[in-house]
Amino acid sequence: MKGVILHGGRGARLRPLTHTGPKQLISVANKPISQYVLEDLTRAGITDIAILLGDINTEKVVEYYGDGSKFGAKITYIHQGAPKGIAHAVDLCRNFVGDDSFVVYLGDNLICKGISKYVETFQNSKCDVGLLLGTVDDPQRYGVVQLDEFNRVIGVEEKPKVPKSNFVIVGVYFFTSCIFDVIKRIKPSWRNELEITDAISEILYSKKYKIASYFVDGWWDDTGTAEDILKANRYVLDNELKSLNLGKIEHNVSIEGRVCIDEGTIIRQRSVIRGPVCIGKSCDIGPRTYIGPYTSIGDKCILKNANIESSVFLEGVTIDCEIKIIDSLIGKDVQIISKDDLPQGTKFILGENCRIII
Repeated sequence: MKGVILHGGRGARLRPLTHTGPKQLISVANKPISQYVLEDLTRAGITDIAILLGDINTEKVVEYYGDGSKFGAKITYIHQGAPKGIAHAVDLCRNFVGDDSFVVYLGDNLICKGISKYVETFQNSKCDVGLLLGTVDDPQRYGVVQLDEFNRVIGVEEKPKVPKSNFVIVGVYFFTSCIFDVIKRIKPSWRNELEITDAISEILYSKKYKIASYFVDGWWDDTGTAEDILKANRYVLDNELKSLNLGKIEHNVSIEGRVCIDEGTIIRQRSVIRGPVCIGKSCDIGPRTYIGPYTSIGDKCILKNANIESSVFLEGVTIDCEIKIIDSLIGKDVQIISKDDLPQGTKFILGENCRIII
């Protein structure tokens, strides 16, 4: 079985972070979201993987994953360019897939217990399509699936205004090569995209192929917003973080709970860290800094006199001020610094679609 990771899209709900990089490379617990996806595929025994690239900052994806060898995979890159729908992206994989079955995995999805058992179930079935489903309170945001009393798929609709159920497609699809012939028969939607839900509906109407559905076991998240990323970060820190110290800790430092400190990092005196907390490589933390639960600090961050809790800082962030920062997602190389010699006040230089809550 082969794997396909969708790494495109504009990430509009995560601007301004996505002006400078793909949303799938935003870190959760100091690991890019799409790396969780790649590792999930390899754990399921799928190592021949295509990554579908969009039209923004694609070189960063190639630079990070390379040929895939350091992740135990063989990676092929396919350029989709502008987002034209999941079905369009799948159709571009025709030559890569050949006659094999394959799994399509959205690169911004996190599934806590992985997909190994669904891969095995699909491979042992005689089905042509397998859909991984979850239950949500806001199905209007998703592809919605109708099931009959025997849990058979009887309808699929993309982002309906009036959903017919609260069963939605989690971002994982299983296909045989039959899907390519079906995609040829569908037309662009009102969004001018080739919708994978239209292809699945075409399969339903034809009654020529078999569709299976599997309900996701446990927690999952599609990390489409800053709030989703913070929620995913809390979950991963709660359930996967192990205590580790590869750095240097000065005297008069308090560390409580599960805290992971990577190599080259120094924790300076009069600092307090209360886990679960993950701190990356080559960071300079303190003096007089508090890092509270559910915080991830990326590589090469400098934090002085800081008071932080329940936040995600990406690489190279500098904080030197005493304001309390909570529930925040801070992009790469951001600086928040106070200058005592200036008149009292707050100055912001903010990107498009930012939201500030004080």
